[in-house]
Amino acid sequence: MGLKKRNKVNPEFSMSSLTDIIFLLLIFFMLTSSMVIPNALNLKLPGKSNSNPPPHDYRPAVVKIASSGTYTWNGSPAQYRTISKNIRAIKKENPKKATVVIAPDPNSPNESVVAILDLAYQFQIEAIITDPK
Repeated sequence: MGLKKRNKVNPEFSMSSLTDIIFLLLIFFMLTSSMVIPNALNLKLPGKSNSNPPPHDYRPAVVKIASSGTYTWNGSPAQYRTISKNIRAIKKENPKKATVVIAPDPNSPNESVVAILDLAYQFQIEAIITDPK
């Protein structure tokens, strides 16, 4: 019998499945990267990077946050609602110069700091956070 065994291995590699996977990964990363929109707070740290200091005739409001999470507005104790009303009033008085300085205690809760930063973001005023010392 003249049967011949064929044990030859096919040296060709099919790239079609690999290109399909790469194409799907490319689409996935393109879609997910477009959905990631930076929803960051407009925060300006004091220091050398701040090239435009506020004019001398305008004094920004100062919100201090204690370690217990309580607020003070320009030296007097205040609650979150009061600060919200005051920030709204500042925005109406000086829409372009409205600025709030946030001075947190080193042990103050992050939620309290972010709440004030969020108020500044909502009313579109500048928020400057000081370094807790």
